[in-house]
Parts: sequence; C-alpha cells; structure tokens
Amino acid sequence: MMPRYIAFLRAINVGGTTIIKMSDLRHMFESFGLEHVESYIQTGNVIFDSDESRASELEKRLERQLADASGKQIRLFLRTTREVAAMAESCPFVPQEGETVHVAILEKKPDKKSIDVLLSLRSEADNFAVSGREVFHLRRDRDASIFSNNFIEKTLGVAGTTRNLTTIKTLAEKYM
Repeated sequence: MMPRYIAFLRAINVGGTTIIKMSDLRHMFESFGLEHVESYIQTGNVIFDSDESRASELEKRLERQLADASGKQIRLFLRTTREVAAMAESCPFVPQEGETVHVAILEKKPDKKSIDVLLSLRSEADNFAVSGREVFHLRRDRDASIFSNNFIEKTLGVAGTTRNLTTIKTLAEKYM
C-alpha cells in the first residue's frame, strides 16, 4: 500500500499573493504522477498517495514541479496521514471559549536555543508548546496577540506554515 501524504502549502490563497484554484492545484499534483489527489479547503492542503517513501525527497521534488507548473516558488511541508493524526491527538491545549489553537508545521525540528526563546515569549495572550516539527500556539486574546507564522519562523529560524487545529483534526478524521 502506498503512503498517503498531506502537503501543506505555504501562503496559498492568503493575502492575495499566490492565488491558485484548488481544481488547478489538484490537476498539477495529478500531473506529477501522484494518485488519489484531493484538496481540502482553499488554503493549500493537498492529500495524495505516492510510492515515494522518503518524504524529504518527495517534498523537494514537488516544490520544483510546482515552481515549473505555476511559475512561483511555493514552499510545502509534507506529513503522512498518520503524522497528521498524531499531531491532532498530541495538542497540549484545550481552547476555552474565545481561544484558538494553531499548529505551525515546520520544515525541521528547531534547535533548543530557539525553542527556549519562543517559550520565553509566552504571555497572557499567547502560549506555545513545541513537539518535534510542530509548534502548538494557543491564542487566548486575538487582539493582544503579536504572533504570526512569520514571527514563529523568524524566532525559530525554521520555515513553516500554520493551520488552525480544527483543520488538522478534520484532515486527521477524514483521511486516516
């Protein structure tokens, strides 16, 4: 059985910079030789099967192919459906009313010094937990929060993309 992956594309259909219809994105992934290609919502989540078992190699190849097909450099971060299910299960936060949890999906595990810097920035508005290649961000107060995906990337020195925990849980339930 082929591994099933979820590609989380960075900065797709957000802020008006890289707009790609999901039907076009699915077609691109199919043209790359991937099977059972689906997309979930408009923010660049693509689910597919591939016989490539080395996710890091597949990630690099897909980024090259996306650049060729779209004319834009698009970062993506692969996880297997099992990894996404584990991500959904391992969230250390249970948001209360008015709070949200986001997951930053990182290129690689950040170093301890960078993690310590991020954790030192916890406040009444924001809390963080780092687990491997993911950062869980509990936003208690949207107006007072100063954190964004870019801020987390710069603080950790690691590229990533962010999704709402609800999206992660839905993907885990739908594709596991």
